[in-house]
Amino acid sequence: MINLELPKKLRASANQAHQVASQIFRPISRKYDLGEHEYPVELDTMAAMVDGLSDSGTQKISGASGGRSDEEAPSTAVLLNANGGNMSALLNALETSWGDVGLMLSIPYQGLGNAAIAAVATDEQLERFGKVWASMAITEPSFGSDSAAVTTTAVLDGDEWVLNGERIFVTAGQRSTHIVVWASVDRSLGRAAIKSFVVPRDAPGLSVARLEHKLGIKASDTAVLLLQDCRIPKDNILGSPEVNVEKGFAGVMQTFDNTRPMVAAMAIGVTRAALEELRAILTDAGIEISYDTPANNQHAAAAEFLRMEADYESAYLLALRAAWMADNKKPNSLEASMSKAKAGRTGTDVTLKSVELAGAVGYSQRLLLEKWGRDSKILDIFEGTQQIQQLIVARRVLGKTSAELK
Repeated sequence: MINLELPKKLRASANQAHQVASQIFRPISRKYDLGEHEYPVELDTMAAMVDGLSDSGTQKISGASGGRSDEEAPSTAVLLNANGGNMSALLNALETSWGDVGLMLSIPYQGLGNAAIAAVATDEQLERFGKVWASMAITEPSFGSDSAAVTTTAVLDGDEWVLNGERIFVTAGQRSTHIVVWASVDRSLGRAAIKSFVVPRDAPGLSVARLEHKLGIKASDTAVLLLQDCRIPKDNILGSPEVNVEKGFAGVMQTFDNTRPMVAAMAIGVTRAALEELRAILTDAGIEISYDTPANNQHAAAAEFLRMEADYESAYLLALRAAWMADNKKPNSLEASMSKAKAGRTGTDVTLKSVELAGAVGYSQRLLLEKWGRDSKILDIFEGTQQIQQLIVARRVLGKTSAELK
């Protein structure tokens, strides 16, 4: 029999994250939505708490671990069932995003770039960059979701790499201490030559061109970064500097196998927040939601709620599956994209439908429903759009290469 109950240690960790969301994030959510680009000073205390929990091994708020388990499971295990860094990070991201996804993305030292480092870095690099706050810089003005179209270059000059290019829509791009940048070491070799580099904030040649004004997640700073003859140490290239044409882009793309379920968790957290708010509104209006009566025999709003709740449950289970596979060292590229696609679409559908069903109060700023509607859209876009996820799923299911199915 399949047991979908979470282990006790993960329930305790998720409960701690929920308390953070409830007691810290929710009360200041509207404040920093209205005060775009204003730094949430309350997160400084949060950062100290997260650092202490991470040192003690009791909790990972976001994806900073990249799924590297604190304990290596024995290779001889027959019925291995590990719930490690990915599962813990996913649940905590879900809970904190229930509070405020923009603030969750602003937690110091818990950036998506940290997950990218952990996914690709050597053990020595992981030790060296273990205490940084890393943003992930992928998108360029010339492309969106086609990560293989990178034009930023990295040229080895003695003991330093020299990077040139522009990055847009970099989450925590101004506040983070380091930036994980994708760049090509030899553009003639195509996508195989794309590597990840860790660029310190104070690296010569790195600058912030501007901060973007956005539809949602306004608490999170989103920056445009310029790399103009930017110099970093030779050993700041993540993983091997060798170009393996046969392996191609797989090493760098492994990052997404960890981060896409994380973004799915963010969307699931926002979705749950909207469903809980909507249920309270419908209940106050005298609309009963029954699990014993067929949906077509209930109030139209109740039937719609049941549909959305079913989508929420399926997105949640898909995300758990992707995280579990990563923790158990199973290839999860298909499942990671499935979870991201389902959760992203569900998040936008549920939050906007909740605004609609709530009527005038849903569209006003009296509640956070309209904010969640705005916040949810980015979760269907970054880390690979809905369309890209569906393309990846189609390739995996049909056994097609990227050249065969575009």
